[in-house]
Amino acid sequence: MAAPTHDDAQQRVLAVTGASGRLGGRVARRLSEAGVPQRLLARTPAHAPDLPGAVAVPGDYARYDDIVASLSGVGTVLMVSASEAPDRVPQHINFIDAAVAAGVRHLVYTSSVGAAADATFTLARDHWATEEHIRASGLEFTVLRDNLYADFMPALVGEDGVIRGPGGQGRVAAVAQDDIADAAVAVLRNPAQHHGVTYDLTGPQALSLEEIAAAVSRATGRPVSYREETVAEAYRSRASYGAPQWQLDAWVSTYTAIASGAFSQVSDAIPRLTGHPAVELSELLAR
Repeated sequence: MAAPTHDDAQQRVLAVTGASGRLGGRVARRLSEAGVPQRLLARTPAHAPDLPGAVAVPGDYARYDDIVASLSGVGTVLMVSASEAPDRVPQHINFIDAAVAAGVRHLVYTSSVGAAADATFTLARDHWATEEHIRASGLEFTVLRDNLYADFMPALVGEDGVIRGPGGQGRVAAVAQDDIADAAVAVLRNPAQHHGVTYDLTGPQALSLEEIAAAVSRATGRPVSYREETVAEAYRSRASYGAPQWQLDAWVSTYTAIASGAFSQVSDAIPRLTGHPAVELSELLAR
């Protein structure tokens, strides 16, 4: 048998960004449990999880030279989208360009369902711009378009036990972060099988906001309800937080996107990629 080439060895080196966060950390732990060596990119490497077979390296998307150094010799990288910010797209572009310069071959990106230049959900426009730059970069790629996180559904509930927003009768196929992590690991371990593919990652059912409120109520034992707002009411009810306009637009457009049906489609990508059913919201909340 011929000895592995440098290119073969490089293809086996994996890197995970956002390793100190919820999603990146989940992926890193799964890879470590499977005995897969990896580099963990984190804005503050000391905050990355201490895992067998993992080395923490600098991962600030805005620092081009650091990213090039951290990705040198890496074949496949999971690029978890950066935190919401006005400059998120420039950060993403900087990271992608650094990955190209470092010689990365395959990039796996966590995007949003409904990503489009004119998406109702304003943050999905950022994801579309990022996807377009990845496609133009020459990198092999896989895009994981996540629905809204099922884990965060309880956070929609106000202190008074009410979910408020202009969501109408729209439905949400919310997806568990554990399922996203399982899907990402499946792609990272066999990237060539998923080259050029975009997967919509969703839960197994699309629920109305009334049904989400009822599920949270059952899980927490407190009364929770949904109260529809107009768009104008939604902006007024959130104005007291003192958030910048882009953040207000993102918050409100989450609900207008729900109303438009942007988050309602159910995909079978989770079971196809992971070999297990996607977790239902009620099951997740009961854990």
